[in-house]
Amino acid sequence: MKKLVFSLLVLMFFAIGAPVFAQPISPENSSEYYYVRVDIERIFPTRYGYLIQHSKGINNMGQVCVPLEWFEHATGKARILTLPRGKNWPYMSIFYKNGEFSHIRIFVHRWRGHSTWGNMPMSANISGLFENKDTLEISFK
Repeated sequence: MKKLVFSLLVLMFFAIGAPVFAQPISPENSSEYYYVRVDIERIFPTRYGYLIQHSKGINNMGQVCVPLEWFEHATGKARILTLPRGKNWPYMSIFYKNGEFSHIRIFVHRWRGHSTWGNMPMSANISGLFENKDTLEISFK
């Protein structure tokens, strides 16, 4: 009986004392950045940049175009990172700062023979998709 009472007292002490050590949620603890993770279905490298197809709901595909200029600097708007070996599926993380597009990180398989890498036909006229792009627009409908 004494052990039970002692155990209950210790439990009450921790239950009452735990909130003292918790960090309050305040504007100083929140970030102005947030991101959206989107699975990549196919990625097509082109001479203008990367055309990325992503799933957009059930049986729907969307696409985004990421120009090569976005990859030029270390602080550029885009970066490609390779996934480790395994069954990881390619995805992209699109970062927003205060609700505006900030940058994108594309996680792909290193091996270009993976089924998510595609080849764009040379005859495809896609140059207009990459012109004058300064932001990334993506929809999920």
